[in-house]
Order: sequence, then structure tokens, then C-alpha cells
Amino acid sequence: MSNGILVVDDDVRIRKLLRVLVETNTPFKVCGEAENGAEAIRMAKELRPDLVLLDFSMPGMSGTDTALLLQVAQPRPKIILFTMHADGLNHELGSIYGIDVVLSKADSIGKIVGHITTLLSPKSPQAECTKPAARKVLPIHSQRPSGK
Repeated sequence: MSNGILVVDDDVRIRKLLRVLVETNTPFKVCGEAENGAEAIRMAKELRPDLVLLDFSMPGMSGTDTALLLQVAQPRPKIILFTMHADGLNHELGSIYGIDVVLSKADSIGKIVGHITTLLSPKSPQAECTKPAARKVLPIHSQRPSGK
């Protein structure tokens, strides 16, 4: 049984928009809304969401700091980070913080819905590789092999 999706954004209009998007375009429900990272951590402990839709830029605790703290939640929720600057956020850096998908707030509804559905699908290969035991967290100072 699904525990739902937690929506975290400091803008109430964005939270409401994401709730409508999720509940009208996916089989999933929003279990809660938080306006900042600290509230999201508290609500995640209580609600145990399957997925967190998380804003990157919030007052107080950033989306990446919130994601880092959500990694220790049991069970660990999947995380989609929303940002106006998706091109500037390295997906490898996202994986360090336990973020499954980084999306731009300007992305199409279809793309957002597709990622939500893929992450929460029980038979999804991507859902399998985001289980805590299968995640590989890279140290910040790691470098790609030079190929020589």
C-alpha cells in the first residue's frame, strides 16, 4: 500500500499545483505538504512517504541538505528535486545527496508525471536501484577515470 507523496516548497502556489498535478495525472496521492526542510523532515518521519517532491531553493535548510537528512529515514523515500537551475545542478552531485531525479520547474507535466510513475512503480529497474543497500554514494572529491 502506498504511503503517498510529500510535497515540499516554500511557495504555497507551487505546492498546490504539484498536488493537483500528482492527484489528477497519476494513481498516487499527496500525503502532506511542507513549506521548508525542517518541516519536511518532521513530516517524513510521521507520514513515511514513498516519494518527496522537493524544492532546491528554500529559506533555512536547502533542498540538498533536506535530501541528505532524508537518506537516513526508514524507509528511505525516493526524492525528486525541483529547481529553476536544473542544468546547473550536476546529477552526480544529486546522487551524493540521495536525490533520485533532478527536474526543472519548467519541465513538461508529462516528464514530471513519467518520473513519478517510474520511481514508484514496483517493477521499475530504477526503483530497484534506489533501494538503500543498492545505492552508491560517491565522495565529493571523487573524479571520473581519465580513460587512459
